[in-house]
Amino acid sequence: MTQRRILYIGGTGVISTSCVARSLALGDDVTVLNRGNGSRPLPDGARSLVADVRDPGSVRAVLGDAEFDAVAEFVAFTPEHVATDVELFEGRTGQYVFISSASAYQKPPSRLPIRESTPLRNPFWEYSRNKIACEDLLVAAYRERGFPATIVRPSHTYDDTLLPTMGHWTDIARMRAGKPVVVHGDGTSLWTLTHAEDFAVGFAGLLANPRTVGEAFTLTGTHAPTWNQVYTWLADAAGVSDVELVHVASDSIAAFRPDLGPGLVGDKAHSAVFDCTAVRELVPDFRTTITFDEGARRILAHYDAHPELQVLDGELDAAFDAMVAWARSAGR
Repeated sequence: MTQRRILYIGGTGVISTSCVARSLALGDDVTVLNRGNGSRPLPDGARSLVADVRDPGSVRAVLGDAEFDAVAEFVAFTPEHVATDVELFEGRTGQYVFISSASAYQKPPSRLPIRESTPLRNPFWEYSRNKIACEDLLVAAYRERGFPATIVRPSHTYDDTLLPTMGHWTDIARMRAGKPVVVHGDGTSLWTLTHAEDFAVGFAGLLANPRTVGEAFTLTGTHAPTWNQVYTWLADAAGVSDVELVHVASDSIAAFRPDLGPGLVGDKAHSAVFDCTAVRELVPDFRTTITFDEGARRILAHYDAHPELQVLDGELDAAFDAMVAWARSAGR
């Protein structure tokens, strides 16, 4: 089998770090292009190119005449970013893989499970609308001149460094202090959580596959616990046997903290269950192997081993106190 030449743009983030490692494990020739200031070291075997992807001239300078079987773009968030990529990589790659977002799917969803045919529409969150606009640009480039675009839509993907709750470490600190923890809605909506190591199996398997060009793929796995279960597993991992969960409507949380509103109302407030058949057909090894009960233990072990990461947000903590007091006064 010919060794595949893969270029990762980014390559040191929560998701992409595991994808780079998976590509290397598959025997790919892996190059990572970023600004060289990531907090995670590249694994052995990956070639590093230092350039700012927002500066096309610097990218061209380090790439020279290099060509790739696949370019995996992890740090494009606006149509302008994608338009620059199209100019940079058209004619030098057999596939351009854009990381979109499952939050781009219709909100609220009209039916579950969500699949590739679900409409793209999110009037609540600018991040999602930008991802949709990026997809529109790539679809047009593919239709008009055959630009080899593949679109991948992950949902909530995490690794051992990322707490998935809205309060992050502040939620864990509240649990350990015996304080109530705020959960949006009634905590019973279903939420798909995907460990980056599982995501990487599906993602790396899609690379340099000509059957993926012009296609979009939902890549999330099948593990969808309730939010109450997510918080309870985190409490268990944190050594807290009796955590009090206080439920507050997402709109009300947004009233207390407007910065939390778009991600809640535009995404997490709705059940999110996905059909990943399209990926499984091309990558039979892709499946959920790490459920969040294990994921929570991994996350807490990582944070407990790195006390410098245990940063409590005082303003958010105070906002949670205010939400709890409001909910209790309203008899919620």
